[in-house]
Amino acid sequence: MFVDELQISVRGGKGGDGCVSFLRDKNVQRGGPDGGDGGDGGSVILQPSTHVNTLYHLTGQGQFAAQSGDQGGSKDCYGKKAGDLVLEIPIGTMVIDVEHGNVLKDLIDPKEPFVVARGGFGGRGNARFATSTHRTPREAEKGTQGEDRRVLLSLKLIADVGLLGLPNAGKSTLLATLTRARPKIAGYPFTTLEPMLGIAEGPGGGTFVIADIPGLIEGAHLGKGLGDKFLKHIERTRLLLHLVDCSELALQPPVDAYRTVRGELAAHSEALAARPSIVVATKIEDEASEQCASDLEQSLGHEVLRISAATQKGLRDLVIVVSQAIAEERQGAPDSDS
Repeated sequence: MFVDELQISVRGGKGGDGCVSFLRDKNVQRGGPDGGDGGDGGSVILQPSTHVNTLYHLTGQGQFAAQSGDQGGSKDCYGKKAGDLVLEIPIGTMVIDVEHGNVLKDLIDPKEPFVVARGGFGGRGNARFATSTHRTPREAEKGTQGEDRRVLLSLKLIADVGLLGLPNAGKSTLLATLTRARPKIAGYPFTTLEPMLGIAEGPGGGTFVIADIPGLIEGAHLGKGLGDKFLKHIERTRLLLHLVDCSELALQPPVDAYRTVRGELAAHSEALAARPSIVVATKIEDEASEQCASDLEQSLGHEVLRISAATQKGLRDLVIVVSQAIAEERQGAPDSDS
């Protein structure tokens, strides 16, 4: 099951208490203090990982707590430090403090784990309190509590290309054709119920990642349909492919379909609407669909690529154009992380 948002409680382990102890030895009449320090508590660490692509594995648990440090011992023995609790998190997950609403970390680099709840410090044993004038201290410190907070994990997929379009515009079919992804495909709306990622190969052996989200309908930004909650998954993309069904079975006339999706995109995010995009007429398999694509191109006033995933028409040209556009974006702009 795909889960892209989840609230969890995290708590660092408590530090171990310091020990009150005095040396007891048959050869020593009055042994000095030898109580050791307590061990530090473990921390809760979020590790960005390519091994998971959803937050589902964290559901049903609610709270994640690291272990407490061991208490200090006699003979100046220090308590053992507790191990950290490491949680694998999909790359692209934002960590938000629920109480204050601020973003704590955007987990986009596997080499940068994030300590979301630090463990407490171990308390000092009584040996630490001995002085020349205070030789038999009977006090020791308690270990401190670990950090305790509630966070919202919000996953935004990271991809080079985001597929846009009304339901049944051919996004899933294109994704399956260009990549090894296997989304559910059928001839009715809302086949895609969760985002899908696939890796396509461009000319020269280069690759790019494509993200497919559920189709948008009018009013999606107000919560209608399925696409509104998944729009965030294309906020990091460098390029948008706007697919428009030009077949006789299209849900809307091509121009209306284009304007509907563009309107919902702008309502969701002006920055996303301003992202570089390519319009692609899909299901171009006869003269009627070819004419629809020409009419769409004339209405928009710029080129519209024509493809048919079923017959492979135009796919090679599409891959070339997309690869060139992505290469230009990679050279000219930093990653988008809205």
